[in-house]
Amino acid sequence: MDVLRLTLRQLQIFMAVARTGSTASAADAIALSQSATSSAINELERVLSLRLFDRSGRRLVLNDNGRALLPRAQALLEGALDVERMGLAPEEQLQMLRIGASTTLGNHVLPRLLADYLGERHAHAASWHARVAINNSAEICARVAAFELDIGLIEGPSHEPALQIHPWLRDELVLVASPTHATVRTSQSTRKPLSIDALRQAVWLVREEGSGTREASDAAVLPHLGGFQRSIELGSSEAIRSAAALGLGIACLSRFVIDDYVRDTRLKILDTEMPHTERQCYWVVHKDKHFTPALKAFVALLESSSGRGAARAP
Repeated sequence: MDVLRLTLRQLQIFMAVARTGSTASAADAIALSQSATSSAINELERVLSLRLFDRSGRRLVLNDNGRALLPRAQALLEGALDVERMGLAPEEQLQMLRIGASTTLGNHVLPRLLADYLGERHAHAASWHARVAINNSAEICARVAAFELDIGLIEGPSHEPALQIHPWLRDELVLVASPTHATVRTSQSTRKPLSIDALRQAVWLVREEGSGTREASDAAVLPHLGGFQRSIELGSSEAIRSAAALGLGIACLSRFVIDDYVRDTRLKILDTEMPHTERQCYWVVHKDKHFTPALKAFVALLESSSGRGAARAP
């Protein structure tokens, strides 16, 4: 039998340094001295006969060797955690999962998913922990690619080469404004769909760059408008929804976001010359991700919800 010369602790330290970019920050994160952290990295590189980082001042940046080791180290550490969890009840294992979601899905779809996923397990477990991160699609994909999240739910295609992307829900994008907005009054008085020219002159409420909603809405409207002549950028779909309800402008938003506001007449869906638009939502994992029982159970829930129709929360 071959004698192993590296340890899980070395790999854990390697992951911490890769994540933080310095031995000092990694040492703080894993409660170890900086000298011990540096020694562990040096010993790991000696054992492997490979340089894993490029040194730039006090910064340590993964080189090609380090990037190749990263998913293997993560898989080994997750396997070790699975071994430690063998004595735990299955109900508790199902709750050990790090989920990321883009803002629309995180605010309007994920809560119901978590309720279906956990059921009453948390009520019977002695202890349980769930980690949920909500950010724009680009940030969620970056964190899944860095193994900081087990799975991500996003509103548009991923541009991270390290990820596997799987189609999930479909969502309808609609143009909305306050019932008192000038464009709505114009449409009602003429009884005709709003023209492209009228939309081009309106103030548009848009998400920030990197948002899945911004990417999808740009793809839906910019080919027709040629650009936004006047726009206000806000950091969440909920802020855009509120601003539109107050008459500040027109917005292109998900059905998940606006249905409640349409039902209570704070927003009106605009009849325009633009074509109907839907977008595909996805779930993503790292290509080298080890599927734990928890992750398998959550993916099974996603797949069972994917056929329930566009713009409908599972």
